[in-house]
Amino acid sequence: MDIQVKKTGLEGIVIIEPEFFQDHRGFFFESYHKKRLAEHGIDLDFVQDNHSRSGRCVLRGFHYQDKTAPQYRMVRCTVGEVWDVVVDLKPGSPTFGKWYGVALSADNKKQVLMAPHFAHGFVVLSDVAEIQYKCTGHHNPSAERSLAWNDPDVNVPWPVRDPILSDRDRTSGMSLKEYTKNPFF
Repeated sequence: MDIQVKKTGLEGIVIIEPEFFQDHRGFFFESYHKKRLAEHGIDLDFVQDNHSRSGRCVLRGFHYQDKTAPQYRMVRCTVGEVWDVVVDLKPGSPTFGKWYGVALSADNKKQVLMAPHFAHGFVVLSDVAEIQYKCTGHHNPSAERSLAWNDPDVNVPWPVRDPILSDRDRTSGMSLKEYTKNPFF
């Protein structure tokens, strides 16, 4: 089985599309294969896996860990469907403040690999969705940061009208303008 690695136009973001076998019994695919990724120039050591479950219209993000505890993250949806979005937070990057969005689902099996300087968020489009992340760094609460999910300067056209948000996502995300005054990367 092979994988395809597709560039997105944002340096540090690629879409990984694994080959999969499906028949009347179900499906099989290699969700992670270190050697095959290395053949595509991706040689990362993942140290932690995370798994979340959310209901329809739940929006999580934009989250990241700052440069004191950076993480590459490889994200996939294993149940349901989400619209997954990343925002470039690297000062000096030609795509600083730009975003990229892609549908991730249990059916399409696509994965997003993001460099540490990207904030990440998603909204659930199905009744329920489960997201799994592979991370190159351990979770560090003191390094947690968030960008406002609805910042007009980022201007992400979320495909839901009234997302369900955590208190943190509703109140603590900084704007891109605030971030620019004291960037974390």
